[in-house]
Amino acid sequence: MRRWKDKNIMVTGGAGFLGSHVVERLRKEGCKQIIVPRSREYDLRNPQASIDLVAKTRPDLIIHLAASVGGIEANRKNPGSFFYDNLCMGIHLMEAARLGNVEKFVACGTICSYPKFASVPFREEDLWDGYPEETNAPYGLAKKMLLVQSQAYRQQYGFNSIFLLPVNLYGPRDNFDLETSHVIPALIRKCLEAKKQNKDHITVWGSGKVTREFIYVEDAAEAILLAAERSDREEPVNIGTGEEITIKALAELIAEETGFLGEFRWDSEKPDGQPRRCLHVQKAKDYFGFEAKVSLREGLKKTIQWYANLTEGRNHAE
Repeated sequence: MRRWKDKNIMVTGGAGFLGSHVVERLRKEGCKQIIVPRSREYDLRNPQASIDLVAKTRPDLIIHLAASVGGIEANRKNPGSFFYDNLCMGIHLMEAARLGNVEKFVACGTICSYPKFASVPFREEDLWDGYPEETNAPYGLAKKMLLVQSQAYRQQYGFNSIFLLPVNLYGPRDNFDLETSHVIPALIRKCLEAKKQNKDHITVWGSGKVTREFIYVEDAAEAILLAAERSDREEPVNIGTGEEITIKALAELIAEETGFLGEFRWDSEKPDGQPRRCLHVQKAKDYFGFEAKVSLREGLKKTIQWYANLTEGRNHAE
């Protein structure tokens, strides 16, 4: 991060899952002036709060990672708030950044923005070729509007903003709450708890036949910082591994790594979500030299160990 090392860098969502890893990486790079706004002080859904935040802190670079997000069930229960919160946070903060003459704005979108039946692997050029999968469309569309805003502001104001599309993240500090978590932390928690309680089966949502792609959170953080440093392109760029796995195979891999020996019972009454997800990732390599380093098995080992240590520490504390 030589370009930004001595400048003010703001990371919204910097205390969250992805954001905390980005902040940690910035500190390792020697960046000393890192701003991590908290929602209790600055509600980014409020336009004036966004303007006040930028005016007070005067960042040179904003990496916008703050989001209201969850798994399929959370998306089903909160479509309105997910749409409103994510749309307003992004729109108001980018406008505040423009008004405050911020040098660069890095916006992180979501894989959920792609059409439900997009050709696999998903290419950035196909982003507008259909409506997203219904359960997460409000979230995905709200995030995609940041791309529209980014390109419009570049065209009219010469504002330098870029838009990244990370695939599903996992890793240490993920959300393991079964009500709101994504599939990897949910399966890890279920497998570890079932093993501890000597259960012979686990119930999993859906058919297990759909596919997903996952990127380890530290790889995603590296990609974001490489893009912030090296890329000023207006087009969206995928961030992922380019490797696809069925949910059934994922569950079996997590069972193997956690030592759970029971069976999986698939609840096909529950939604699967998008049929397939896998990204074309060449542009990230070409534009800013990013390639994912951590394999899925290695990343799962690290995540399982982190969560096991966390729960063990809680048990000791109790």
